[in-house]
Amino acid sequence: MPETVSMATTGTARVALIGNPNTGKTTLFNRLCGVRHKTSNFPGTTLESRIGKVRAGDAASDDVELIDLPGVYSLELDQVEAGICRAVLAGEAAPRGERVEAPDTVCVVLDATNLGRNLMLAGETLRRRLPTVVAVNMIDLARRQGLALDRAKLSERLGCPVVLVSARTGEGVEELSVMLARGQVPSRTPPGDEAGLRAWCDVVYAEAGELNGPTRAAASDSFTDRLDRVVTHPVLGLLTFFSVMAGLFYVLFRIAEFPMGWIEAVFGWLSGVINNIMPEGVLRELLTDGVVSGISGTVVFLPQICLLFFLISLLEDTGYLARAAFVTDRLLRPFGLPGHAFVPLLSSHACALPGIMATRAIPDRRERLATILVAPFMTCSARLPVYVLVTTILFRDQPALAAGAFVGCYALGMLAGVLSALLARRTILRGASRPMALELPSYKVPSVRTALLTTYDRALVFIKKAGTNILMICIVLWWLGAYPHVQPPAEAQLLAQTSGHLIPTGHPEEDKARADAMMAEADRLTAAHAKSQSFIGRLGRAAEPVFRPLGYDWQLTVGVLASFAAREVFVSTMAVVLAGEEDGEDGGVRERMEQAKRTDGVTPVFAKPTCWSLLVFFVLAMQCLPTLAVTAREAGGAKWALLQLIWMSVLAYGGAAVAFWITGGWGGAGGIS
Repeated sequence: MPETVSMATTGTARVALIGNPNTGKTTLFNRLCGVRHKTSNFPGTTLESRIGKVRAGDAASDDVELIDLPGVYSLELDQVEAGICRAVLAGEAAPRGERVEAPDTVCVVLDATNLGRNLMLAGETLRRRLPTVVAVNMIDLARRQGLALDRAKLSERLGCPVVLVSARTGEGVEELSVMLARGQVPSRTPPGDEAGLRAWCDVVYAEAGELNGPTRAAASDSFTDRLDRVVTHPVLGLLTFFSVMAGLFYVLFRIAEFPMGWIEAVFGWLSGVINNIMPEGVLRELLTDGVVSGISGTVVFLPQICLLFFLISLLEDTGYLARAAFVTDRLLRPFGLPGHAFVPLLSSHACALPGIMATRAIPDRRERLATILVAPFMTCSARLPVYVLVTTILFRDQPALAAGAFVGCYALGMLAGVLSALLARRTILRGASRPMALELPSYKVPSVRTALLTTYDRALVFIKKAGTNILMICIVLWWLGAYPHVQPPAEAQLLAQTSGHLIPTGHPEEDKARADAMMAEADRLTAAHAKSQSFIGRLGRAAEPVFRPLGYDWQLTVGVLASFAAREVFVSTMAVVLAGEEDGEDGGVRERMEQAKRTDGVTPVFAKPTCWSLLVFFVLAMQCLPTLAVTAREAGGAKWALLQLIWMSVLAYGGAAVAFWITGGWGGAGGIS
């Protein structure tokens, strides 16, 4: 009699979920576990593991622990993903924080529409003689294609229980959740050699499946083929890809504006509440300028990141994302990058952090490292305030030229990224590129539920691992900019005193306006003086000689140095240093920043050559400490983060110096006095 395993004898059952890519394994995991799961990595790798709880009975004690293994085409491949799967099934590895032992049951997920191809992995798993359950997913799509599966015959040929499910609709999922705790050691063992295994797969498929509606299936296949001929065409495929991506970015930036505005309003209100209920002092400044500003600076980008992951998840679920990877493989392959890299590079346009984490899907380690190293070249949301400020100064009342410069920044970042990848793949990451093995899944209606759960999962990871780092950075920047306290300059003191002793002119409203203007100017001078004498201001003066070849004085140097922690602080830092106010969005402040002079009182701080230099510098420079931290973790060592920092900084410095020289900075009217 076949040997079985149940919770009655072993306690909480541990089930490993394994399957080919594009079999709906992730959708099935989400359907079984919902939000009752945690995410971690396998020790010594950057491969993500998710562990969830599945209710296999009426009581909480019936819960099954489900481990989602990486998607693989074969357990015998020389890949990190396949090695992890082999080790977990052998009881030699486990996700971080979990006990190391073989799973009580293995659940093999098969795609009902590609059963013949998926059976290879099923056979390799059955040969390991572990209690097994087979879940044949997408059964609803198979029926629509006219394919009927004989469940009893398939179970007999495999020698283990088989459940027909649809993770998208929920069909059969409840039955599967119960069967997970009742895995059965296979009563049959597939052949051990590859040729024998392929022959076994053919026999199983021939006996277990048949076409009931050949005309309908043929029509469906014909439609799929015609659509694939368009979306994978060398020319039409690229046009389709760029159209889809343009639409995605339009939706991303258009829709995200609203929740981003609401978040800023909420944190602005919170800052106002703190200012009203707390007495003036260091603690209030820390909470408003450090903690609240730091959290706001992190959370404000969350809508874009969530929306990006939501849209990408929908595209992946439709089956188009695999086609897009196939098309972009032709574009990226000459630069040593695979088509798999396009999703991480796409994600990096919102934020490099999720982009780098998305490189886990790239099978080849060299290609994965190359993608990690160049992902920060993509223009992220944090760069946008800098682009807006500088292009506005360069092209006031010339929106078409400003838009052209904006697009040029995006293009320069992408060009620098692919050329850097080419250099890396020809030097430190030299090696033959692995041919792109990619199964094109069937087209289907995407699961909004899966997309929402994926978005929730990624948002949680971003907040936990990125938010804390950015908060710490903002608090440190606040302290460096707030201390030491210094006395207001003599000019500010004189203005403050004079404003209170103006000779009345007989026009009270005019007298009040004059006094308010003098006090506002005194406050501006006081804030600017305090910033210049702060620790970060002194650091700017000390570092000015280094940045002088780029056209930066000590004031711009302060902004650039602050932006190495996080790019988005540049505008607010410059608003305080140059205008004496913290609101960098106010038109009057921008105007004063544009008109600000250097210490010689003549040369503009934002001279045109300096503006071009700043644009190039911010396009190319690595100015995000959280990104460096994620690079070190995902690439497997701090040396990769250090290499990324050095290469991008050298490239940014050289590129900015060339831009400053070409536009007339050295020896021209825009040079430094």
